[in-house]
Amino acid sequence: MKALQALLGCIVCACCCSLALGQPKYEFRGAWVSTITNVDWPSEKGLSSDEQKQQFTYLLDNLKRDGINAVMVQVRPSADAFYPSQYEPWSEYLTGRQGVAPYPYYDPMQFMVEETHKRGMEFHAWINPYRAVFNLQTSSIAVDHITKKHPEWFLTYVGKKYFNPGLPIVMQYVTDIVRDILNRYDIDGLHMDDYFYPYPVDGKEFPDRATYVVYGNGMDLAAWRRSNCDSIISKIHDVVLDTKPFIKFGISPFGIWRSSQRDPMGSNTAVGNTSSYDDLYADVLLWLQKGWIDYVAPQIYWVIGDPKSDYETLLKWWAAHSYGRQVFVGHSVYKATDASNARWRSTDELPSQIKMLRSCSNVQGSIYFSCNSLLQNPNGLEDSLQNNYYKYPALIPPALWIDSTPPSPPALTKVSQAANGPDSINITGIEENRTEEVVKNYVLYMAGSAAELGQHPTMIIGAGRANGFSFTVPKSLLPNGSTNCFVAVSCVDRENNESGISNVMEYKNAIKDVSIH
Repeated sequence: MKALQALLGCIVCACCCSLALGQPKYEFRGAWVSTITNVDWPSEKGLSSDEQKQQFTYLLDNLKRDGINAVMVQVRPSADAFYPSQYEPWSEYLTGRQGVAPYPYYDPMQFMVEETHKRGMEFHAWINPYRAVFNLQTSSIAVDHITKKHPEWFLTYVGKKYFNPGLPIVMQYVTDIVRDILNRYDIDGLHMDDYFYPYPVDGKEFPDRATYVVYGNGMDLAAWRRSNCDSIISKIHDVVLDTKPFIKFGISPFGIWRSSQRDPMGSNTAVGNTSSYDDLYADVLLWLQKGWIDYVAPQIYWVIGDPKSDYETLLKWWAAHSYGRQVFVGHSVYKATDASNARWRSTDELPSQIKMLRSCSNVQGSIYFSCNSLLQNPNGLEDSLQNNYYKYPALIPPALWIDSTPPSPPALTKVSQAANGPDSINITGIEENRTEEVVKNYVLYMAGSAAELGQHPTMIIGAGRANGFSFTVPKSLLPNGSTNCFVAVSCVDRENNESGISNVMEYKNAIKDVSIH
């Protein structure tokens, strides 16, 4: 316990030092990559495999440039798959027809995970637990789709088809999907958003009464529905622990859990608002209290000062109800061009939201919806991230309840002129005294003095499979435009624990090793 407290103290200290320089050293900076109806990727159905790959790497490169360090990629949007699955057919959003594989053949998920990791970013596999057919009129449905194999598992509601959340066999099926993904792919997180029971439509009752009669067990209907969502979250949590306990399991709920007018635990928001607890039957607070999830990313899709759902009020409410887990704020970048709301169109709104969340000690970062909305630079947001708020790369905060042991420091071996010309420096080294089965990333520090090393990362790269690393660094990244600097490297494990820094070298025409620690 003392070791954990000491580590927490070091992280807090590092964050404070970094904030003094304008931004935290540790911060989750995610972007949702939505595939349903080709919102973000691929840009349209039926692209060739090469076009799909080029588009995805383009997204990653631009997100990396913006300072983003994690992507939440929708790999199961509607009981279909962006990977070869024994359970479900290929997604129609790849080839235009559900069940048809990409051509030439490749595994999109494997490709996406590898490319994301090359850039030192995290890949969170985003799945929808219950949606089965997105549009009954227009969706492509394969002959072997689960809705045709087991029609008794499904309910139709407002033009869509859903798994019946109250059926134990459905819970097991979705859990099997998760286990399959975990067993086959080197993902960093499993992610679900706000779609549990569907958003209610006035005058339209979700048709699960017959199931409730069989399985209700004396509960009222709302409590029974919540218990069904509780059960599937608990089961998935157990599968993660059993399969890959270092994987983070996160939920991005609707931004209002409950109004304080309905529940003293709720937020000071208008009672007429939708809530995850009352309308979607997702009791996210219970999941946090039980430790079933590792992070929560509430979709606080309102402006600062909104009279019914104020951003600051909700931010502070979620920060006060984290129960020791991480909180990443979901930002609605897509609203930044909302012509009906002058506050959304302000160049200050989203930057102000970032500044505000950084003032909350229990909030560790942001996720932006959606990827393409961010890359359109709405109201100059990309410019603000690159030049100010995300000017330096950030380390993802460690999940200390999963593991708090840092890896051993790597060792620098050479700093030299890069082979590609005089404008770059090549920095190489090896991993020493390995204490971890897998080192995930290497972190480069460059500073004007040795004492400043370790404050702000200059560059983060994926570790790959070799027992060593190589950075090619543009001289434009040298601190304060100087021609010399001090250099050190650290490494990061799966749970984002950072090692101490390596031996220090000085770049000054000739290379000099100034200290070994």
